[in-house]
Amino acid sequence: LVHKIRNLYKTIYRLGGAMPKRDKLGIHFALEAACLVMLTLSIEAAFTHGLAKKPMLEKLRLKAEVGKQLVRTEQELGIITDTAYLELGKELVEISKMTTGWIQSLVKNHKEP
Repeated sequence: LVHKIRNLYKTIYRLGGAMPKRDKLGIHFALEAACLVMLTLSIEAAFTHGLAKKPMLEKLRLKAEVGKQLVRTEQELGIITDTAYLELGKELVEISKMTTGWIQSLVKNHKEP
């Protein structure tokens, strides 16, 4: 998951280089920041034990949803291409699914007898 988020951040970062300053420092900045928060949360969760990971993973899942909405808005505003939108959206959906699976496995493996 950490690797996938890191790759997503690289893609988002590279897209920013081709944007006008207004877009880069506006909505795209918020998208980059959300991605960095996702990366931080995934690393923290990886190094945390047991059910203590769950709050971090829940926040990670929320940030992924925020990221999806920001990417969609960028596409609707014509800031990114349809191709970039589809690529970023696909990655964010996969990150969200992986995070949900991690949360479910935590809950399943830590049920009280």
